[in-house]
Amino acid sequence: MPQLTVRKLSRQIVDGLKQRAAANGRSAEAEHRQILRKTLLPAEGAFADRAKAMRQRLASSIDSTETIRADRDRDALP
Repeated sequence: MPQLTVRKLSRQIVDGLKQRAAANGRSAEAEHRQILRKTLLPAEGAFADRAKAMRQRLASSIDSTETIRADRDRDALP
């Protein structure tokens, strides 16, 4: 199986990885694999979840109905 070596990581990153691994009951190596797997191989439905989140973030709280009607009525005039 291929291997990956990551060099020049800050102590803060390494300590964070070890803490996260301990919190999840895994070795640092297993936690690293899980992070890469989750990041690079998103589960099915992940795209739909991200699209839904994006729609919610971009949703406008402004009701544009009146503006659209005014534009439509203006364009309809001879």
